[in-house]
Amino acid sequence: MTENSKNVEDNLGSGIACPLPLTDYKNVLLAHGGGGKLTHQLIHKIFLSQFQNKWLDSLHDGAILPMNGVRLAFTTDSYVIDPIFFPGGDIGQLAVNGTVNDLAMCGAKPLYLSAAFVIEEGLAMEELWRVVVSMQAAAKEAGVFLVTGDTKVVDRGKGDKLFINTSGIGVVAEKVNIDPKRAVVGDQIIVNGPIALHGIAIMSVREGIQFGTKIESDTAPLNGLVHRMLEVCSDIHVLRDPTRGGVASSLNEIAESANKGIMIVEDVIPIDEEVRGACEILGLDPLYVANEGKLLAFVPAEKAQAVLAAMRAHPQGKESVIIGEVVDDHRGKVLMRSRIGGSRVVDMLWGEQLPRIC
Repeated sequence: MTENSKNVEDNLGSGIACPLPLTDYKNVLLAHGGGGKLTHQLIHKIFLSQFQNKWLDSLHDGAILPMNGVRLAFTTDSYVIDPIFFPGGDIGQLAVNGTVNDLAMCGAKPLYLSAAFVIEEGLAMEELWRVVVSMQAAAKEAGVFLVTGDTKVVDRGKGDKLFINTSGIGVVAEKVNIDPKRAVVGDQIIVNGPIALHGIAIMSVREGIQFGTKIESDTAPLNGLVHRMLEVCSDIHVLRDPTRGGVASSLNEIAESANKGIMIVEDVIPIDEEVRGACEILGLDPLYVANEGKLLAFVPAEKAQAVLAAMRAHPQGKESVIIGEVVDDHRGKVLMRSRIGGSRVVDMLWGEQLPRIC
Protein backbone atom coordinates (compact mmCIF):
# COMPACT_ATOMS: atom_id res chain seq x y z
CA MET A 1 0.00 0.00 0.00
CA THR A 2 1.38 3.43 -0.91
CA GLU A 3 1.62 6.24 1.65
CA ASN A 4 -1.04 8.23 -0.26
CA SER A 5 -3.55 5.39 -0.29
CA LYS A 6 -2.85 4.75 3.39
CA ASN A 7 -3.69 8.41 4.10
CA VAL A 8 -6.99 8.00 2.27
CA GLU A 9 -7.84 4.94 4.35
CA ASP A 10 -6.88 6.75 7.52
CA ASN A 11 -9.30 9.54 6.62
CA LEU A 12 -12.19 7.52 5.27
CA GLY A 13 -11.70 3.90 6.21
CA SER A 14 -11.35 1.03 3.74
CA GLY A 15 -13.92 0.15 1.11
CA ILE A 16 -14.48 3.70 -0.19
CA ALA A 17 -15.20 3.65 -3.93
CA CYS A 18 -14.50 7.34 -4.63
CA PRO A 19 -11.11 8.45 -3.22
CA LEU A 20 -10.80 11.71 -1.32
CA PRO A 21 -8.62 14.32 -3.06
CA LEU A 22 -5.52 14.55 -0.93
CA THR A 23 -4.48 17.72 0.87
CA ASP A 24 -1.73 18.36 3.37
CA TYR A 25 -4.16 17.97 6.26
CA LYS A 26 -6.03 14.89 7.47
CA ASN A 27 -8.62 16.98 9.32
CA VAL A 28 -10.34 20.32 8.79
CA LEU A 29 -8.66 23.18 10.63
CA LEU A 30 -10.22 26.42 11.84
CA ALA A 31 -7.92 28.16 9.35
CA HIS A 32 -9.73 26.41 6.47
CA GLY A 33 -12.54 28.92 7.07
CA GLY A 34 -10.30 31.98 7.14
CA GLY A 35 -10.49 33.06 3.49
CA GLY A 36 -6.81 32.43 2.73
CA LYS A 37 -4.92 29.73 0.85
CA LEU A 38 -6.31 26.93 3.01
CA THR A 39 -9.85 28.03 2.19
CA HIS A 40 -9.00 28.01 -1.52
CA GLN A 41 -7.43 24.57 -1.18
CA LEU A 42 -10.56 23.27 0.55
CA ILE A 43 -12.89 24.78 -2.06
CA HIS A 44 -10.92 23.61 -5.09
CA LYS A 45 -9.95 20.11 -3.93
CA ILE A 46 -13.14 19.15 -2.13
CA PHE A 47 -16.12 21.16 -3.35
CA LEU A 48 -15.32 22.29 -6.89
CA SER A 49 -14.07 18.82 -7.78
CA GLN A 50 -17.58 17.47 -7.21
CA PHE A 51 -19.93 20.37 -7.95
CA GLN A 52 -18.16 21.86 -10.97
CA ASN A 53 -20.40 23.77 -13.39
CA LYS A 54 -20.16 26.98 -15.41
CA TRP A 55 -21.99 29.08 -12.83
CA LEU A 56 -19.97 27.88 -9.87
CA ASP A 57 -16.67 28.01 -11.76
CA SER A 58 -16.78 31.82 -11.96
CA LEU A 59 -16.07 31.96 -8.19
CA HIS A 60 -17.96 35.23 -7.99
CA ASP A 61 -19.70 36.61 -4.88
CA GLY A 62 -22.84 34.98 -6.27
CA ALA A 63 -24.12 33.08 -9.28
CA ILE A 64 -25.61 34.98 -12.24
CA LEU A 65 -28.45 32.84 -13.59
CA PRO A 66 -30.44 33.53 -16.79
CA MET A 67 -34.18 33.05 -16.37
CA ASN A 68 -36.88 34.03 -18.87
CA GLY A 69 -34.82 36.88 -20.31
CA VAL A 70 -33.81 38.21 -16.88
CA ARG A 71 -30.47 37.70 -15.13
CA LEU A 72 -30.87 36.77 -11.49
CA ALA A 73 -28.06 36.95 -8.95
CA PHE A 74 -28.18 34.30 -6.22
CA THR A 75 -25.91 34.08 -3.18
CA THR A 76 -25.72 32.43 0.22
CA ASP A 77 -23.56 32.91 3.31
CA SER A 78 -23.35 31.69 6.89
CA TYR A 79 -22.45 33.79 9.92
CA VAL A 80 -20.75 32.27 12.94
CA ILE A 81 -19.18 35.39 14.43
CA ASP A 82 -17.98 35.44 18.02
CA PRO A 83 -19.19 37.46 19.88
CA ILE A 84 -22.68 37.88 18.42
CA PHE A 85 -22.82 41.53 19.62
CA PHE A 86 -19.87 43.80 18.90
CA PRO A 87 -19.08 47.53 18.60
CA GLY A 88 -21.04 48.85 15.62
CA GLY A 89 -23.28 45.84 15.00
CA ASP A 90 -24.37 42.29 15.70
CA ILE A 91 -24.71 38.95 13.94
CA GLY A 92 -28.17 39.75 12.58
CA GLN A 93 -27.25 43.08 11.01
CA LEU A 94 -24.07 41.47 9.66
CA ALA A 95 -26.02 38.60 8.07
CA VAL A 96 -28.35 40.95 6.20
CA ASN A 97 -25.65 43.39 5.12
CA GLY A 98 -23.26 40.64 4.08
CA THR A 99 -25.76 38.98 1.76
CA VAL A 100 -26.99 42.30 0.37
CA ASN A 101 -23.38 43.22 -0.37
CA ASP A 102 -22.61 39.92 -2.09
CA LEU A 103 -25.53 40.60 -4.45
CA ALA A 104 -24.37 44.17 -4.97
CA MET A 105 -20.87 42.92 -5.88
CA CYS A 106 -22.54 41.03 -8.74
CA GLY A 107 -24.03 44.33 -9.91
CA ALA A 108 -27.49 43.20 -8.83
CA LYS A 109 -30.31 45.07 -7.17
CA PRO A 110 -30.98 42.97 -4.04
CA LEU A 111 -34.63 42.02 -3.59
CA TYR A 112 -35.35 39.08 -1.30
CA LEU A 113 -33.57 37.20 1.48
CA SER A 114 -34.02 33.97 3.38
CA ALA A 115 -32.72 33.37 6.89
CA ALA A 116 -32.03 30.13 8.74
CA PHE A 117 -31.23 30.20 12.46
CA VAL A 118 -29.28 27.51 14.32
CA ILE A 119 -29.86 28.32 17.99
CA GLU A 120 -28.07 26.76 20.93
CA GLU A 121 -30.29 25.71 23.81
CA GLY A 122 -29.97 28.28 26.57
CA LEU A 123 -29.64 31.39 24.43
CA ALA A 124 -31.46 34.23 26.18
CA MET A 125 -34.71 35.13 24.43
CA GLU A 126 -33.85 38.79 24.91
CA GLU A 127 -30.66 38.31 22.89
CA LEU A 128 -32.48 36.46 20.11
CA TRP A 129 -35.07 39.25 20.00
CA ARG A 130 -32.35 41.90 19.73
CA VAL A 131 -30.83 40.04 16.78
CA VAL A 132 -34.14 39.68 14.96
CA VAL A 133 -35.07 43.36 15.48
CA SER A 134 -31.63 44.33 14.21
CA MET A 135 -32.07 42.15 11.11
CA GLN A 136 -35.39 43.79 10.31
CA ALA A 137 -33.87 47.26 10.65
CA ALA A 138 -30.97 46.28 8.38
CA ALA A 139 -33.34 44.80 5.79
CA LYS A 140 -35.42 47.98 5.81
CA GLU A 141 -32.31 50.14 5.36
CA ALA A 142 -31.15 48.01 2.42
CA GLY A 143 -34.62 47.91 0.83
CA VAL A 144 -34.97 44.11 0.88
CA PHE A 145 -37.55 41.70 2.29
CA LEU A 146 -36.92 38.56 4.32
CA VAL A 147 -39.44 36.20 2.74
CA THR A 148 -38.67 32.69 4.04
CA GLY A 149 -36.59 30.97 6.67
CA ASP A 150 -35.95 28.08 9.02
CA THR A 151 -35.21 27.55 12.71
CA LYS A 152 -33.29 24.72 14.39
CA VAL A 153 -32.30 24.32 18.05
CA VAL A 154 -29.27 22.23 19.07
CA ASP A 155 -28.30 20.86 22.48
CA ARG A 156 -26.55 23.08 24.98
CA GLY A 157 -22.82 22.92 24.29
CA LYS A 158 -23.33 21.72 20.68
CA GLY A 159 -23.38 25.22 19.17
CA ASP A 160 -22.15 28.67 20.14
CA LYS A 161 -25.22 30.75 20.96
CA LEU A 162 -26.39 31.45 17.41
CA PHE A 163 -25.44 30.76 13.78
CA ILE A 164 -27.33 32.37 10.89
CA ASN A 165 -27.42 31.45 7.21
CA THR A 166 -28.83 33.98 4.77
CA SER A 167 -29.45 33.61 1.05
CA GLY A 168 -30.50 36.32 -1.35
CA ILE A 169 -31.67 36.97 -4.88
CA GLY A 170 -31.53 40.10 -6.98
CA VAL A 171 -31.79 41.30 -10.56
CA VAL A 172 -28.83 42.32 -12.71
CA ALA A 173 -29.45 45.19 -15.16
CA GLU A 174 -29.03 44.48 -18.87
CA LYS A 175 -25.77 46.38 -19.48
CA VAL A 176 -24.00 45.31 -16.30
CA ASN A 177 -21.33 42.61 -16.55
CA ILE A 178 -19.26 42.42 -13.38
CA ASP A 179 -16.90 39.48 -13.15
CA PRO A 180 -13.46 38.96 -11.54
CA LYS A 181 -12.13 37.75 -14.90
CA ARG A 182 -12.92 41.13 -16.51
CA ALA A 183 -10.09 43.08 -14.88
CA VAL A 184 -7.98 44.60 -17.68
CA VAL A 185 -4.65 46.40 -17.79
CA GLY A 186 -5.13 50.06 -16.88
CA ASP A 187 -8.15 49.54 -14.61
CA GLN A 188 -8.02 51.84 -11.61
CA ILE A 189 -8.70 50.19 -8.25
CA ILE A 190 -10.88 52.17 -5.83
CA VAL A 191 -11.72 51.44 -2.19
CA ASN A 192 -14.59 53.29 -0.54
CA GLY A 193 -12.90 54.16 2.75
CA PRO A 194 -10.65 53.09 5.64
CA ILE A 195 -9.97 49.36 5.88
CA ALA A 196 -9.67 46.83 8.74
CA LEU A 197 -12.28 48.41 11.04
CA HIS A 198 -14.45 45.30 11.41
CA GLY A 199 -11.67 42.90 12.34
CA ILE A 200 -10.14 45.22 14.91
CA ALA A 201 -13.55 45.94 16.45
CA ILE A 202 -14.13 42.20 16.91
CA MET A 203 -10.64 41.70 18.32
CA SER A 204 -11.18 44.45 20.87
CA VAL A 205 -14.20 42.77 22.47
CA ARG A 206 -13.08 39.17 21.97
CA GLU A 207 -9.73 39.71 23.66
CA GLY A 208 -10.86 42.42 26.08
CA ILE A 209 -8.37 44.93 24.67
CA GLN A 210 -8.92 48.61 25.39
CA PHE A 211 -7.73 51.09 22.76
CA GLY A 212 -7.48 54.86 23.14
CA THR A 213 -10.70 55.39 21.17
CA LYS A 214 -13.66 53.19 20.41
CA ILE A 215 -13.22 51.30 17.13
CA GLU A 216 -16.50 50.15 15.57
CA SER A 217 -17.28 47.67 12.80
CA ASP A 218 -17.94 49.19 9.39
CA THR A 219 -20.83 46.81 8.63
CA ALA A 220 -23.20 48.53 6.20
CA PRO A 221 -25.28 47.81 3.07
CA LEU A 222 -23.43 48.84 -0.08
CA ASN A 223 -26.16 48.37 -2.68
CA GLY A 224 -27.06 52.07 -2.73
CA LEU A 225 -23.44 53.04 -3.32
CA VAL A 226 -23.06 50.46 -6.10
CA HIS A 227 -26.26 51.68 -7.75
CA ARG A 228 -24.85 55.22 -7.83
CA MET A 229 -21.55 53.97 -9.26
CA LEU A 230 -23.30 52.03 -12.03
CA GLU A 231 -25.33 55.11 -12.96
CA VAL A 232 -22.03 56.83 -13.74
CA CYS A 233 -20.32 53.84 -15.35
CA SER A 234 -22.33 50.76 -16.29
CA ASP A 235 -19.09 49.09 -17.45
CA ILE A 236 -17.43 48.63 -14.05
CA HIS A 237 -15.34 45.50 -14.56
CA VAL A 238 -15.00 44.02 -11.07
CA LEU A 239 -16.53 44.60 -7.64
CA ARG A 240 -15.53 42.72 -4.51
CA ASP A 241 -16.19 43.20 -0.81
CA PRO A 242 -12.96 42.32 1.03
CA THR A 243 -14.37 40.42 4.01
CA ARG A 244 -12.45 37.34 5.27
CA GLY A 245 -8.78 37.68 4.41
CA GLY A 246 -9.15 41.42 3.86
CA VAL A 247 -8.06 43.54 0.91
CA ALA A 248 -4.95 41.45 0.22
CA SER A 249 -6.83 38.16 -0.23
CA SER A 250 -9.51 39.75 -2.43
CA LEU A 251 -6.93 41.36 -4.70
CA ASN A 252 -5.05 38.06 -5.02
CA GLU A 253 -8.26 36.25 -5.97
CA ILE A 254 -8.97 38.81 -8.69
CA ALA A 255 -5.39 38.78 -10.01
CA GLU A 256 -5.53 35.00 -10.29
CA SER A 257 -8.97 34.93 -11.92
CA ALA A 258 -8.10 37.60 -14.51
CA ASN A 259 -4.47 36.47 -14.97
CA LYS A 260 -3.34 40.06 -14.56
CA GLY A 261 -0.92 41.82 -12.25
CA ILE A 262 -2.04 44.28 -9.60
CA MET A 263 0.04 47.13 -8.19
CA ILE A 264 -1.16 49.02 -5.12
CA VAL A 265 0.45 52.00 -3.39
CA GLU A 266 1.05 51.80 0.35
CA ASP A 267 0.89 55.56 0.99
CA VAL A 268 -2.64 55.99 -0.34
CA ILE A 269 -4.35 52.98 1.28
CA PRO A 270 -6.76 54.51 3.83
CA ILE A 271 -6.21 53.22 7.37
CA ASP A 272 -7.40 55.09 10.46
CA GLU A 273 -4.58 55.89 12.87
CA GLU A 274 -6.37 54.06 15.70
CA VAL A 275 -6.63 50.93 13.56
CA ARG A 276 -3.02 51.23 12.40
CA GLY A 277 -1.87 51.52 16.02
CA ALA A 278 -4.00 48.56 17.10
CA CYS A 279 -2.61 46.43 14.29
CA GLU A 280 0.94 47.32 15.32
CA ILE A 281 0.22 46.35 18.92
CA LEU A 282 -1.40 43.07 17.89
CA GLY A 283 1.11 42.21 15.17
CA LEU A 284 -1.54 42.28 12.42
CA ASP A 285 -1.28 43.57 8.87
CA PRO A 286 -4.37 45.71 8.11
CA LEU A 287 -4.34 44.50 4.50
CA TYR A 288 -5.40 41.07 5.76
CA VAL A 289 -7.97 42.19 8.35
CA ALA A 290 -11.65 41.67 7.51
CA ASN A 291 -14.01 44.44 6.40
CA GLU A 292 -17.82 44.40 6.28
CA GLY A 293 -18.67 47.76 4.72
CA LYS A 294 -15.96 48.18 2.12
CA LEU A 295 -15.72 47.40 -1.58
CA LEU A 296 -12.99 47.25 -4.20
CA ALA A 297 -13.97 48.55 -7.64
CA PHE A 298 -11.99 47.94 -10.85
CA VAL A 299 -12.96 50.79 -13.15
CA PRO A 300 -11.81 51.69 -16.69
CA ALA A 301 -9.19 54.44 -16.43
CA GLU A 302 -11.21 56.96 -18.43
CA LYS A 303 -14.17 56.60 -16.03
CA ALA A 304 -12.25 56.40 -12.76
CA GLN A 305 -12.49 60.07 -11.74
CA ALA A 306 -16.23 60.23 -12.49
CA VAL A 307 -16.89 57.08 -10.46
CA LEU A 308 -14.67 58.35 -7.64
CA ALA A 309 -16.61 61.63 -7.50
CA ALA A 310 -19.93 59.76 -7.41
CA MET A 311 -18.68 57.54 -4.59
CA ARG A 312 -17.49 60.49 -2.53
CA ALA A 313 -20.95 62.06 -2.86
CA HIS A 314 -22.55 58.98 -1.24
CA PRO A 315 -22.62 58.41 2.56
CA GLN A 316 -20.87 55.03 2.20
CA GLY A 317 -18.12 56.41 -0.04
CA LYS A 318 -17.08 59.78 1.38
CA GLU A 319 -13.49 58.65 1.90
CA SER A 320 -13.06 56.74 -1.36
CA VAL A 321 -9.60 56.72 -2.92
CA ILE A 322 -7.76 55.11 -5.82
CA ILE A 323 -5.23 52.69 -4.31
CA GLY A 324 -3.70 51.08 -7.41
CA GLU A 325 -4.15 49.70 -10.89
CA VAL A 326 -4.10 46.58 -13.01
CA VAL A 327 -0.80 46.00 -14.82
CA ASP A 328 0.58 43.62 -17.43
CA ASP A 329 3.54 42.55 -15.28
CA HIS A 330 3.76 39.83 -12.60
CA ARG A 331 0.50 38.21 -13.77
CA GLY A 332 -1.54 36.53 -11.07
CA LYS A 333 0.30 38.40 -8.32
CA VAL A 334 -0.24 41.53 -6.22
CA LEU A 335 2.64 43.90 -5.49
CA MET A 336 2.68 46.97 -3.29
CA ARG A 337 4.87 50.03 -3.85
CA SER A 338 6.21 50.90 -0.41
CA ARG A 339 6.73 54.28 1.20
CA ILE A 340 10.48 54.08 0.58
CA GLY A 341 10.06 53.48 -3.15
CA GLY A 342 10.58 49.72 -3.33
CA SER A 343 7.95 47.06 -3.88
CA ARG A 344 6.99 43.82 -2.18
CA VAL A 345 4.73 40.91 -2.95
CA VAL A 346 1.38 40.98 -1.14
CA ASP A 347 0.59 37.29 -0.98
CA MET A 348 -2.48 35.51 0.32
CA LEU A 349 -2.25 34.17 3.86
CA TRP A 350 -2.58 30.44 4.45
CA GLY A 351 -5.28 30.93 7.04
CA GLU A 352 -6.78 33.92 8.86
CA GLN A 353 -5.30 36.31 11.37
CA LEU A 354 -8.57 36.23 13.29
CA PRO A 355 -11.01 33.28 12.94
CA ARG A 356 -14.81 33.46 13.11
CA ILE A 357 -14.81 37.08 12.01
CA CYS A 358 -18.16 36.91 10.19
